[in-house]
Order: sequence, then C-alpha cells, then structure tokens
Amino acid sequence: MFGDWSKHVASDRTIAGVAAALPIANLDTDQIMPKQFLRGIDKSGLDRGVFYDLRFDAGTLRSDFVLNRAEYAACQILVAEQNFGCGSSREHAVWGLLQFGVRAVIAPSFGEIFWSNAMNSGLLLIVVAQADIDCFTRDVQNPETNHMEIDVVRLQVRSRKHVAKFSLSARHRQMFLDGVDLIGASLAHSHAIAEFERKHWEQQPWLQSIGAVVRARLR
Repeated sequence: MFGDWSKHVASDRTIAGVAAALPIANLDTDQIMPKQFLRGIDKSGLDRGVFYDLRFDAGTLRSDFVLNRAEYAACQILVAEQNFGCGSSREHAVWGLLQFGVRAVIAPSFGEIFWSNAMNSGLLLIVVAQADIDCFTRDVQNPETNHMEIDVVRLQVRSRKHVAKFSLSARHRQMFLDGVDLIGASLAHSHAIAEFERKHWEQQPWLQSIGAVVRARLR
C-alpha cells in the first residue's frame, strides 16, 4: 500500500540478514541504477538494473562481483564506503535497491539527495565511522561471518565481531518503527490537517473562489 513499507520492516523492529561489502568510494546513482533503466513509467522491474555495469560484462554475470556470489544472493544489508549515492537525484536508485532486496546501507557518508530519497522511501541509511566500516567489511567479506543485525530501537548495528552505535532523527526513527514512508507519516496527522483546512476556509472563504474571479476578470 502506498505510504506503507511494512513489508520491508521486520516485526521485531530489526533488520537482520546477509550483508555484503562494496568497498567503492563515491559510488554514484548512475552506477547504482544506470540511465537505460529509467525509461519506464512506473517503479516495476528496477531490480534488473541495480549495479548493472558491476554485475554484468556484456550481458554475462561477472563471477567476481560480490552480489553475484551464491553466499550473498540474499543480501539485505550493504556495507559501503564514503559518499555512497552521490551524483544525480534519481529516486530509481532507491526503488531498485529495495526491489533487489536491500533494506539498509551502512557507510561513513552519503550523497545528500540520495539520503533524503532513501530515508523517505524506506531504505534505511546508517552513518558510522570509517573505523567501524573497516571492521564490518572484514567480517562480511568472510562468507562464514557475513550476517549483520540492525536494531532500530537501540540504534545499534552489529556484525559477528563488531558493534557500533548510530543516530537517527526522531522523525526518521519513528517512521521506521511505524513502518511508514513520508506520505504515511503525514497521513498520521490527517485529522489535524483536516481541521486546519476547515478553519482556513472558514476564516478566509473568499480564497476558495479567487481563481474563478481572476479568470472572469481576464476574459
């Protein structure tokens, strides 16, 4: 349902599963979702384009790319490097990652527009220090220790051998705990919005017809 991403959020308010490391700094949105996959008029099928030029070589799967390996096929968490998601503002990069099964990305920093698109659409982004990233990367690069868990209640992320704290704004934290996107969060205040609208038109009724009045004068 639009405004609700509960299908991406675990009932225990954690994200837990296979994690993969992408040790590539400045991985931009064109690499996350190449332009040839932006031609559709809806959001469907975008998982095919995720990291396409990294996953494929002339249409053939690259065996050396981490997400093509069987041990990382069910990846839900990416451990990335600084400035992940820089570049153009395409929301398709976020939608594609979610369709691909990625529910969270952990990095030292993110592109600003990508950050807003992701956090408002249900893709959890977590900022931790580079030293934490290095520890997480070492863990998940070993297929035997590539499981991570993100606790949105305790604001804690942990791998087999390392634990780090992170922060979220109160608004984004509540959105994830409630399982709603930005529209869903706004609709939670629908009664207050309706009351504001009622008072607005009650106090300034002439504004409701101002468009018709202007058009009549211009005829």
